[in-house]
Amino acid sequence: MRSWRRNSPRCAPTRAQRTDVPDAAPVQSTLVRERLRVRGRVQGVGFRPFVYRVARELELAGWVRNDAEGVLIEAQGAPARLELLAGRLVSELPPLAWVERIERSPREPEPEPGEFRILASAAGTARTGVTPDAATCPDCLAELFNPADRRYRYPFINCTHCGPRYTITRRIPYDRPNTVMAGFELCSACAAEYADPADRRFHAQPTACPDCGPRLEWRAAQGVGEPVADVIAHAVERLRQGDILAVKGLGGFHLVCDARNGEAVARLRERKQREEKPFAVMAANTASFAQLVAIGSEAEALLSGIERPIVLCPKRPGCDAALAGVAPGVAALGVMLPYTPLHWLLFHEAAGRPDPTGWMDTPGETLLVMTSANPGGEPLVIDNDEAIARLAAIADGFVLHDRPIEVRCDDSVLRMDSGAPTFVRRARGFTPRAIKLPAGGSAVLALGGALKNTVCLTRGDEAFIAQHVGDLDNPAACGFLEDTVAHLSSILEVVPERIACDLHPDFFSSRLAARLAAEAGIDCIPVQHHHAHIAAVAAERGLTGPLLGLALDGVGLGSDRTPWGGELLLVEGARFSRAGHLRTLPLPGGDRAAREPWRMAAAALHRLGLGDAIERRFPHVGAPLAEMLSRGINCPETGSAGRWFDAAAGLLGVRETCSFEGQAAMLLEGLAEQYGPVDGDRTLYAVSEAELDLLPLLGRLAETDDAPFGAALFHATLIEGLAEWVRAAAEVRGLNNVVLAGGCFLNSILSRGLRERLERAGLHVHQAHELPPNDGGISLGQAWVAMQA
Repeated sequence: MRSWRRNSPRCAPTRAQRTDVPDAAPVQSTLVRERLRVRGRVQGVGFRPFVYRVARELELAGWVRNDAEGVLIEAQGAPARLELLAGRLVSELPPLAWVERIERSPREPEPEPGEFRILASAAGTARTGVTPDAATCPDCLAELFNPADRRYRYPFINCTHCGPRYTITRRIPYDRPNTVMAGFELCSACAAEYADPADRRFHAQPTACPDCGPRLEWRAAQGVGEPVADVIAHAVERLRQGDILAVKGLGGFHLVCDARNGEAVARLRERKQREEKPFAVMAANTASFAQLVAIGSEAEALLSGIERPIVLCPKRPGCDAALAGVAPGVAALGVMLPYTPLHWLLFHEAAGRPDPTGWMDTPGETLLVMTSANPGGEPLVIDNDEAIARLAAIADGFVLHDRPIEVRCDDSVLRMDSGAPTFVRRARGFTPRAIKLPAGGSAVLALGGALKNTVCLTRGDEAFIAQHVGDLDNPAACGFLEDTVAHLSSILEVVPERIACDLHPDFFSSRLAARLAAEAGIDCIPVQHHHAHIAAVAAERGLTGPLLGLALDGVGLGSDRTPWGGELLLVEGARFSRAGHLRTLPLPGGDRAAREPWRMAAAALHRLGLGDAIERRFPHVGAPLAEMLSRGINCPETGSAGRWFDAAAGLLGVRETCSFEGQAAMLLEGLAEQYGPVDGDRTLYAVSEAELDLLPLLGRLAETDDAPFGAALFHATLIEGLAEWVRAAAEVRGLNNVVLAGGCFLNSILSRGLRERLERAGLHVHQAHELPPNDGGISLGQAWVAMQA
């Protein structure tokens, strides 16, 4: 058996390389037959009609079909033409397809093979993945805005190259009966397209039209039925009036309002009880954002790609004034482009229904807040009745439709880091693409942590990470985690041989892991939180040898049962040891200190010997806290990097309390960006092999009244101290590979500055690219550790 990988030069020969095999090879008297097993992203992406077309062009006989392992082909013809087929299968792919490898094996030629055909899908044990949802393609957009087309202004237009995939799939193979579209019988026109291998909608499982497909419905406040002539036109008019709408999308509902209407934005914040956490904004094109944010070429390509994520882009002067209350105080604005026909129709209507598609590149005034419809931090709303019940106190109207959502899937969020995308949240458009592991092993189900939860399931040398689940702090979120485990296991048809979880026994994910393992009679393997952070990057980047890992985040239970969060680890596979940590600070009030940065500022003053200043700086509660610190009551020690950021923010008066996780650090970063670069001060930290002490830096911040300068100094000095600490540890141990992981590395200043300094020192620095560096990536790390245990 031969195996061709897409990255091999042999997979995509140029015309010059094919001088021995011309495009129109003459028919030879000797006919051969081959079976070609194609692995990769090859289902639901138009791969079978593509194979059919190429095979017919080459005058080959045989067949192609989907099965549980991917795509299977048997082709018969002249040897030279079989070579051409194999080459073109990787060099002329449909837009959404990706070929990992092609395995070829000989078969006995058939005496009367007939013409090349597409066969019905075969069932069996799953060995393929499900394709992520994809943004509406240019061909469908051209039809959507063509008054002569039968799908003109049809909000569910799609084809083989675009539309819903993962969020409508119940099981594989990916065929219409296995999706939510099973309930929509194709009309004769759609059925003809679906059955025609030459048509763009051949076996496009979600395909439909106004005669046979899903339909929009308008509901007024409280879900009251209200007949309207045109749902899109009515919705746009209501948005212009300042209303808040709940709009059903691909993986859930959005809450939508006019981003330029400060009163509407304020009402949305009040109703959703989301005081200051930034909202994302959608426009028809990047040109519409030009005066608000800086969008580089890499960010523009990301925004315009088939995944259509939210991308955090640096604000321009005047952004906050133009979009009052949308993203207050932070340095970046989350922007996104339309990815469903319904989104496009809203902007088309707002622009006055221009003809036909040129308007899509013209700057427009319409900007819409698009925020996830998940009140109270609960999971995303996906069902019509659920939306009316849970969003009645928020939405002034509902844009509904009757196509079910099988899988909740929030928008993905990324930021650019030195021209490379970094995930903040990995979900729609990317889930559940497989991540290739350095080696295969036992099937492992990993259940992540308590915050920003994700689930990972491994199969051979592939890891499948489900969509963002979120924080497991309410019963609905815990139920969503259980549903996600069941769905991922079902669509991949993998039975875990081991289960992994966080070391903390009280997390719901850890308790669920223990229960599932006991029910299945398999091992449950707890993995230390920061070890999982480092292992996730090692797994993604293919690192198998010993390495040095720097994990900086809010908190994770250490192997000594104390709260860690600023860790220097020696990691090799399933083993790790703690090489050092940030100096510890007390946590007055325990976990409450993570939500109230003034407490960490008080802790720093106490540790600096300035306890008498606590009451003066924080008169509202200073005296009791000073007493708590002096007596050591409910003040556990932690070296958490996140709490050092909080202490700095509290001392500089940036933020005394937080309305969402990480707010103080984000505001501190924004102030540092505003001030600009400064030099780190070597006198403000102390380095030993086991500890980095930044207390002198906090002492300096306690003396300054210039918050932007203090924020810039904090970042610069932290970077210098960490770089010196890591360089020394790597040199002593003779290590060259360094992994940076943990939620603090979502801070662009820290991530970029530390990486540059370590690389200048000759170290190989590795960071997450396919997953977030925060807790959204630890399920992969847990799985990789458990595979090697």
